[in-house]
Amino acid sequence: MSEIKELKEQLFLTKKNGRLVEDDVVLAKADEYCEGYKAFLDVAKTEREAVCEAVKMAENCGFVPFEIGKTYNAGDKVYFNNRGKTVAFAVIGKDAVENGTNITAAHIDSPRLDLKPNPLYEDSDLALFKTHYYGGIRKYQWTVTPLALHGVFALRDGRVIDVSLGEKDDEPKFVIGDLLPHLAREQDKRTLHDGIKGEELNVLVGSHPFKDDEGSELVKLNILKLLNEKYGITEGDFLSAELTMVPAYKACDIGFDRSLIGAYGQDDRVCAYPALTAILDIDMPEKTAIAILADKEEIGSCGNTGLQSDFLRFVIGDLAKMQGGDATVALRNSKCLSADVNAALDPTFPDVMERKNASFVNYGVVVTKYTGAGGKSSTSDASAEYTAEIMGLLDKAGIVWQTGELGRVDAGGGGTVAKYIANMGVDVIDLGVPVLSMHAPFETTAKFDVYMCYRAMYEFMK
Repeated sequence: MSEIKELKEQLFLTKKNGRLVEDDVVLAKADEYCEGYKAFLDVAKTEREAVCEAVKMAENCGFVPFEIGKTYNAGDKVYFNNRGKTVAFAVIGKDAVENGTNITAAHIDSPRLDLKPNPLYEDSDLALFKTHYYGGIRKYQWTVTPLALHGVFALRDGRVIDVSLGEKDDEPKFVIGDLLPHLAREQDKRTLHDGIKGEELNVLVGSHPFKDDEGSELVKLNILKLLNEKYGITEGDFLSAELTMVPAYKACDIGFDRSLIGAYGQDDRVCAYPALTAILDIDMPEKTAIAILADKEEIGSCGNTGLQSDFLRFVIGDLAKMQGGDATVALRNSKCLSADVNAALDPTFPDVMERKNASFVNYGVVVTKYTGAGGKSSTSDASAEYTAEIMGLLDKAGIVWQTGELGRVDAGGGGTVAKYIANMGVDVIDLGVPVLSMHAPFETTAKFDVYMCYRAMYEFMK
């Protein structure tokens, strides 16, 4: 080896494709791990469904609901269910909770189309739903896409009726129409951003009229009759419902080599599933391990199920008080991985990324020191000391990792839950999976990166 080559290997920072540096055994483990991940994606398309599935998996691994006033010992496994939309899992550590916990925080909500409170209407002998999009979407991507209806009807007598229609092969799907190119001349003059407007995201739900010689809105009447027969609801029950339209796609392998995963909702269930499975695999951690799967991140982490609420503070407080410790001290001594995705460089659209500081598919889990927009607006910006600590942990465990920013400085940007956890006095840094076509109805990730994310979270929490 020449002196120049030797110096370059010693001094230069180089990113390496994980599929080139890891052996076939690791790649096989990644493929196997992602079979469970794909199954999770198919049954957890909303935050309610994700909590339900996560609790089911956790209870099968010995987790029980936390009870205030009860004493738990090292190795005990508990969970905190917040209104069926956010859930925190904890494995009690050998060390006192007051001395700090190790937290992974992911979110389980994804961009979608929520139904308006009064959604059903008829026009031109067609029945449609009015929608209000949730989170950041590119509206044109949601037209002519098979959709499924998910959510709940919460009735005034206290009953809650689960709804999932359009996922099974023998169930009907729903769709948002678009203009044929022959008649789209005026629409084509719009900018891409306004190619489809919010009020044009109307979902086609039926066309068969109630057979009667008199009256108007007979198609709407027939739809309400079918809904009443299936769910026992009337039109007024939509006012208190939480119903959403999501893509009816199933998670699948992408590519001749099957190295990638395509699915709806991978932001951020691609980090939520590794966080969940990592804590399920932990038995006796040194410090208490906590994995929280949160709601409302896509709209600012607001509300009593988002991470701007005091839910995580109360979880750590309850655990500390259980041992006679102080909740504030526990928070100050805690450390966190904000488990959220980053944008992978797409070779078709390279101009929005700065290559030296971009993340790449198959290059491992992404450590993101700060997010935000422009001049680091609305980010926590992890300290140099904590950044080095996490990088050292990943190196020691032999985990393939990379760093990345969310695009060029003035190209846009984004945020995560990191800043809300940092506001509690916790050391926090973002760590997650690089994603192609983020926020689209169908996103793409690499199996290798998903598995490295799981390994990173396990090593951190154990």
